[in-house]
Amino acid sequence: MPWNETTRMNERARFVVEFSSCLFTMSELCRRYGISRKTGYKWTQRYAESEAPYLRDRPRRAKSCPHRMVAEVESALIELRQQHPSWGPRKLRACLQRHRPQIECPAASTIGDLLKRNGLVAARQFSRRPPAQPITPLVTPVAPNDLWTGDFKGQFRMGDRQICYPLTMADAASRYLLAVTGFDSVAGVGVWRTCENLFREYGLPSAIRTDNGSPFAAKSLGRLTWLSVQWLKLGIRLERIAPGHPEQNGSHERMHRTLKAETARPPAANRLVQQARFDDFRRVYNEERPHEALGQQPPASRYEASRRPYPGKVPESEYPGHFEVRSVRGDGCIKWQSEMLFVSEALAGERVGLEEVDDGIWSVSLGTVLLARFHARERKLYG
Repeated sequence: MPWNETTRMNERARFVVEFSSCLFTMSELCRRYGISRKTGYKWTQRYAESEAPYLRDRPRRAKSCPHRMVAEVESALIELRQQHPSWGPRKLRACLQRHRPQIECPAASTIGDLLKRNGLVAARQFSRRPPAQPITPLVTPVAPNDLWTGDFKGQFRMGDRQICYPLTMADAASRYLLAVTGFDSVAGVGVWRTCENLFREYGLPSAIRTDNGSPFAAKSLGRLTWLSVQWLKLGIRLERIAPGHPEQNGSHERMHRTLKAETARPPAANRLVQQARFDDFRRVYNEERPHEALGQQPPASRYEASRRPYPGKVPESEYPGHFEVRSVRGDGCIKWQSEMLFVSEALAGERVGLEEVDDGIWSVSLGTVLLARFHARERKLYG
């Protein structure tokens, strides 16, 4: 039990005096004062050692801390955090170790405490959402160019009141940020120009993962758009996440959060200055910023170009001799048995192939990609 709070010093003094008189045993005195024998011996020992002032409580704070950061390390970490406000303790530690190896860097948890003490950490809020199945099976990339991810970061208005729509493309395996381009709309033609430039520089990926918004998907046969048709004709597999579940493209969304914090808060004065910010962000992100999923190495250390070169133009779809080949008109229709059958406006100008797989049932394909089943008797497409 504790000492009486109102007369703590007096109680301790009386206890020591009575014990020194040798009239009472330690057990008797401890029962009378309501303290433990361990506490009684502590105060009598301090009295015997003539510690002054022996009746006062000692501070509980440690005299020294072997893990305490030196001022030089604290200053270096704070300066690095101010240069890169979105970097967490692990990235700051990896960057400091790489650029200043002579400094003994503390643990990430210690750096986190330093950031909190200096008001450099904002509280996070998390929300739970039920899992959903993606529209197409999602693969786990193991090598560069197994999968590219693409999306439009939410638009914002720049200083000149013009709207900027940032398009981002990244390699999922290496986290290499392939492009950050600001457009004045989400039209597929602009996206295709960016993709063509990337294909010429880096080659073709095996698959591209996007959400279900324009210009990547539409409410049509196979959810195709003009842009996704071009990808298919190049032999690129389409992957689409479930509507309303951006966490299925989690690494890309996480990059978006960093992109917005470092380039659009506040927005630039105009599109030219804003693009310069995007370009600088991409350089730092790829070449300097440590990435936890890569063992705190920057993405540029893991990425390499694809071995599938871009052919220079999108090839026409080819079909075996037993296929029925039809050209899609501008209104999205094909001619079948002297009548018009609507397929998709996204396929306008393309050649589709039909193969009979059962009596009156045909597979409708674009190249090697199955789009739908056509029931000739019902004259309906199912896909």
